[in-house]
Amino acid sequence: MKGFRIPLIAVIGGASCSPEEAAWAEEVGRLLAQRGYGVVCGGRGGVMAAVCKGANQMGGVTVGLLPGEDDREANPWVQIVIPTGIGEARNALVARAGEGVIAIGGGYGTLSEIALALKWGKSVAGLGTWDIPGVYRAPSPEDAVAYVLFRK
Repeated sequence: MKGFRIPLIAVIGGASCSPEEAAWAEEVGRLLAQRGYGVVCGGRGGVMAAVCKGANQMGGVTVGLLPGEDDREANPWVQIVIPTGIGEARNALVARAGEGVIAIGGGYGTLSEIALALKWGKSVAGLGTWDIPGVYRAPSPEDAVAYVLFRK
């Protein structure tokens, strides 16, 4: 039996977020799913929950790489839960797993994922996130998705 592959885009951001960031993340999730892409994220709350919720609304695939060992930490919209047990080091796995990265808001954990993605030559689009060289400042979720899919 031959398998199939669903390409993944990493969506990163804070475990807590503003209503605007949550709305952006949900829309990013919907747009990625509509285009046949899955979402990989840190699997918990905030931006991660919102992007998974949006992807689920459109029948998309969601993967959550949790920092701890308890799969109950995952938000309810994660379909594939991977409890890594490696703490914040899982940020490297999230950044590596996506063909491209969309950052929404976030703090130092998000910054670490952005830095690793850029180091590895991945396209990174940002919505209300760190303003650093190499991160495309997208004006909308649609633009962030288009940039990452076109540049991957």
